[in-house]
Amino acid sequence: MQRRSFLLKASAVAATGALAACGKDEKAAAPAASTPAAPAVVGSNPAVEWRLASSFPKSLDTIFGAAELLSARVKELTEGKFNIKVFAAGEVVPGLQVLDAVQNNTVQLGHTAGYYYFGKNPTLCFDTTVPFGLTARQQNAWMLQGNGMKLMREFFKEYNVVNFLGGNTNAQMGGWFRKEIKTVADLQGLKYRIAGFAGVVLSRLGVVPQQIAGGDIYPALEKGTIDAAEWVGPYDDEKLGFYKVAPYYYYPGWWEGSAQLSFYASASEFEKLPALYKRALETATIEAHTTMMAKYDTVNPQALARLLENGVKLRPFSKEIMEACFKATQEAYADETAKNPSFKKIYDDWRVFRNNEAAWFNVAEQAFAQFSYAHKL
Repeated sequence: MQRRSFLLKASAVAATGALAACGKDEKAAAPAASTPAAPAVVGSNPAVEWRLASSFPKSLDTIFGAAELLSARVKELTEGKFNIKVFAAGEVVPGLQVLDAVQNNTVQLGHTAGYYYFGKNPTLCFDTTVPFGLTARQQNAWMLQGNGMKLMREFFKEYNVVNFLGGNTNAQMGGWFRKEIKTVADLQGLKYRIAGFAGVVLSRLGVVPQQIAGGDIYPALEKGTIDAAEWVGPYDDEKLGFYKVAPYYYYPGWWEGSAQLSFYASASEFEKLPALYKRALETATIEAHTTMMAKYDTVNPQALARLLENGVKLRPFSKEIMEACFKATQEAYADETAKNPSFKKIYDDWRVFRNNEAAWFNVAEQAFAQFSYAHKL
């Protein structure tokens, strides 16, 4: 804990130095001040108050906590001049209306998942995840070193949004089922809470997909309004209590080899910010992003162990189901690229990147995982 605290403080100090340098560039033409450089630069900028709407309840501390971390770090890096007040789902707008709130300048910033807005344009899913896609590391690579961020920034212009990385849940589970699912036939008529492009894929196999915000899943599952639900993984699923009403826990979540969250800033409001504040915001998003990934990898193993102790029945999806889902995914991609130019533009780049990553990870990573994880030290 002391080491992690030290590293975070060191990161903040380094970021502050970079921010001060940014501010110096911004004020290069101004006469030298008698006070220290960084405080003078911060002090010369205006006080700014933003509101952030989250798609998530406060009870989901790992996801919701990313927005709180962002707010705290931006305030620290700007010496209290740039303040972002965080609101949980439903406090300003419902959880699935965060993108609209940012687009319309109801709030200046949102924390959400692009695939929640599949109905607007399936292209938004690439900002979160798509079936049989990228792991969290691979998604980071595509966004930060490939063409992902460039392509998504271009796409988001039509929504008055500047997107930033906002965390990743890493690989997800397949979800909670009231009954066992052994064959493709068992999927017929299944009312399944599932988000994004995966719903299109599963509907080809007879599933009735349901788009429900996280805080509303449990009562729907408890009342039988839905037959199954996927959310994230053991830590969050345990918090939401799904195991109390649906005993079968399936894996893998083939539609979410990772799931990237994003911070969406109003483009028009973002452009008003001083360069120092823009840099502070982007610096904070990266810390929030990596912290979320690290926390999920830390808390999920213990949570899964507790769930199994409580009688949860862990099951893999059958090979028949997995093969059928992969085939349906390929068909769904072909249909969407044929009719949606923006989807095709990003898919064509993403697909090449994904296949190259798969070829590489199938060598060292896969061989290591298959042997090492099968043995306990």
